[in-house]
Amino acid sequence: METYIVETEKQLKDAYQVRNTVFVKEQKVPPELEIDDLEKEAIHFVGYHKEKPIAAGRLRIVDNYGKLERVCVLKEFRGQSFGKTMIRNMEQTIVDNGKNKAKLNAQTHAESFYQSLGYDTVSDEFIDAGIPHVTMVKEL
Repeated sequence: METYIVETEKQLKDAYQVRNTVFVKEQKVPPELEIDDLEKEAIHFVGYHKEKPIAAGRLRIVDNYGKLERVCVLKEFRGQSFGKTMIRNMEQTIVDNGKNKAKLNAQTHAESFYQSLGYDTVSDEFIDAGIPHVTMVKEL
């Protein structure tokens, strides 16, 4: 998979398409919650496999850390380390922005995936968009 920081309208449209497929269609997140007022301040990422957009994520630099958000991979491409590749590229961008801590709110079903990448759970379970989540952090 080739991962890019979004620089063009096409790349942004591709990232939104992946997010819409995973979060709105598959997980039934209301569209108004998926695309929010933080989009313009975020650094967006898109991943392609054979020129097909298959992964996306966004990153916001907040205070002294990078906050990974909206990380997703199309269902038929999961389990092939594409999510790991996306996370690693997002983490490198955090470091490139002079920060050394990553934070994210993980869906509880993905908690073990993030733990395998070095993230520690720092919150109790909470509900976001009707889905159970936990907050996780990692020193980079």
